[in-house]
Amino acid sequence: MYLEIVSPEATLFSGEVTSVAVPGINGEFEMLNNHAPIVSILQAGNVKISGNIELNEEVQDKFTKGDKNTTLLKINSGTLEMNGNKVIILAD
Repeated sequence: MYLEIVSPEATLFSGEVTSVAVPGINGEFEMLNNHAPIVSILQAGNVKISGNIELNEEVQDKFTKGDKNTTLLKINSGTLEMNGNKVIILAD
């Protein structure tokens, strides 16, 4: 599945991932390949990205490594749309 994370300053990440877990307003949820279309508001927490991802040097300081093959991005809020195996996160 394709993931794109955009902040007001820049595109933080775009590329293929295995899964994405996000802090939804009703609790954390995870999306895998071919997840049903969804639009959600996000609250403060971590976006957990699973997969072999490569980060641009300009944004590496915004991400931290989690356990196993997971990368974390701390957000204050945001919105998410998943449709057609593509996830777009507008993060603040």
